[in-house]
This record gives sequence, C-alpha cells and structure tokens, in this order.
Amino acid sequence: MPQTITETRAAVETQSEAGTQPALEEQGTLAVSADDFSALEERVKRAVDLVKQERKARAEAEARAKKAEEQLHVQLPAVAQLQSEVSALRAERDQVRQRVDRLLKQLDALEL
Repeated sequence: MPQTITETRAAVETQSEAGTQPALEEQGTLAVSADDFSALEERVKRAVDLVKQERKARAEAEARAKKAEEQLHVQLPAVAQLQSEVSALRAERDQVRQRVDRLLKQLDALEL
C-alpha cells in the first residue's frame, strides 16, 4: 500500500533513530519520478523568477514614486506662486471690469 511522503519520512526517521537502514524497497516510496521532480523543479524556477520580477517591478515603482515626490516638492512653490498670480489677475480683472462699467455708465449718461 503506497504511503504519503510524510508517512514515509516518518518511517525512515524512525528507522534511522533505531540504527537500522531502510531497505531499498522502502526508500522507493520516497522516490519521486524524474518527470514529477522535473515538473516540480520547473515550477520552483518559475516561482523564483516571478518573485524576482515582482521585486524588480516593486523597486522600480518605489523609485518612480520617490522621484515623483521629489518633483512635487520642487514644484509646490511654483504652484503656490501661480495660484497667487491667478488670484491677483482675477482681482485686477474685476477692477478693470468695474472701471469699464463706470465709463459705460458715464457715456450712457452723456447721450441722454
């Protein structure tokens, strides 16, 4: 009756502790076919490659994020300055609009 790998390992460890060597037939249950081992090896290699790719992608993303934060800190003063200029220009536009309205009212008053 086939044993699981865990059961076989336990049996081998028990025999090793008792000082006896397991027979080759008993060790055969531990053996994994070459195809199974190759498939497992390939899966492990793919997993390792995937982890490497993910770590590389993470490092690149962190570097891009750090660069973006640095650019943000550099550009914040310029943004603040532009916002104040826009506010000043809007106030000036409102003043000009008021002056033009007054002038138009004066012209309308002259035509009467």
